[in-house]
Amino acid sequence: MIPYLKFFILFLLLLVSISCSSHQSNGFSLRIISEEREIELGKLYLPASIDEFEGLYPEEDVQLYINVLGKKLAQRTQRKMDYQFYLVNSGVVNAFALPGGPVIITRGIFLTLEDEDELAGILGHELGHIERRHHARFVEKQMALNLLLQIGAILLPQNLSGELLFQLGRFSAGLLSLKFSRDQEREADEAAFILLINSGYSPEGMLKVFERFKKMEKMRPPEWLSTHPLPESRIKDWQSRIAQYRPTGSFIKSSTKFEEIRRNLLQTKPSFDECEKGKRAYKERDYERAERHFQKALELYPKNVPALIYLAKIHLKEKNYISARDYAFRALKFNPELFSAHYLCGLSEFGLNNWERSLAYFEKAKKLIPFEGSVYYYAGRNLENLGRINQAKENYKKALEIGPKDAPWYEDCYRRFYRL
Repeated sequence: MIPYLKFFILFLLLLVSISCSSHQSNGFSLRIISEEREIELGKLYLPASIDEFEGLYPEEDVQLYINVLGKKLAQRTQRKMDYQFYLVNSGVVNAFALPGGPVIITRGIFLTLEDEDELAGILGHELGHIERRHHARFVEKQMALNLLLQIGAILLPQNLSGELLFQLGRFSAGLLSLKFSRDQEREADEAAFILLINSGYSPEGMLKVFERFKKMEKMRPPEWLSTHPLPESRIKDWQSRIAQYRPTGSFIKSSTKFEEIRRNLLQTKPSFDECEKGKRAYKERDYERAERHFQKALELYPKNVPALIYLAKIHLKEKNYISARDYAFRALKFNPELFSAHYLCGLSEFGLNNWERSLAYFEKAKKLIPFEGSVYYYAGRNLENLGRINQAKENYKKALEIGPKDAPWYEDCYRRFYRL
């Protein structure tokens, strides 16, 4: 094809993907990513986000409560999307959203809250970021042209080249550490304020959250503040909105269900505290002491998924592949879509020379997080052992493109690929 003609077609494709938005303060902005693609991106990055924060809290009534409350607020949003809400095991004090609808809050942030209107405020604020497309605008600004033109392929991300998967992986880390500007925080606050009023919640709850976090900032700042700056002006702006709107009527402050869920989280807190001690020992490479803490955590709460994952890691290091597989499989029982559990099951079966079983776990892991290079490496190892050489080469090639190049498996992957 003539180079100029090829460039012209690419340019036209980019223009076709652009649409106008009236949600911005200036009344006009360019949308490079359509709403459909934004939703797909959220779904793509959700498993990595849940894995990063140690899996879903394994109680159905807790997840149902968070979803019902979140969707009650989401009904009032202008953007009608498939909003989903999740509570994860991590003890860090954080909450965040992803492009297109997913909202995640941690067990840690929930335990800092005293009433349901405070929880509604947190969820409303994260919905405000989605409402104003803050995450999507970040991706639009960061993505390279070649990735934008192929973004329609993310429904089947394994079909993308390793280089494009590498770029998608980079954006995953960026979204989880995305720090919002003061203007973006103000926009999210404005949206959240209206959502709370229209949903029957007093805005006083979010004001209490702001004031509590501001006090915590002087001692041990919550993780939420690292991505959601809280200058005094934000608190004053919120107070001004309350004074301006003067909301009256019978507002929801708390509920028996909120109290029930909070009691549930408090009952399991000793187990997660024990797990934190185990993680510190694991980091210090004192695996014997770490295992004692993790076993104690499971005695206190048998569904402690992070404890099960770390026990699987310890037993893998010791080449106790059967017990490692058993711990990882128990984690899957409580979190069937948890990447880490599938990955560790795959490694365990690989250590036991069960190539087909190992491959099945790594194929599932690829579907969950398609931009993790080591998954393609181990899938390639299994395929090579099964005599499926062409598929092995394809997986090795992607592993090398995704990297990272300093990974312990990378050099072996390089040798195997060029030998084949």
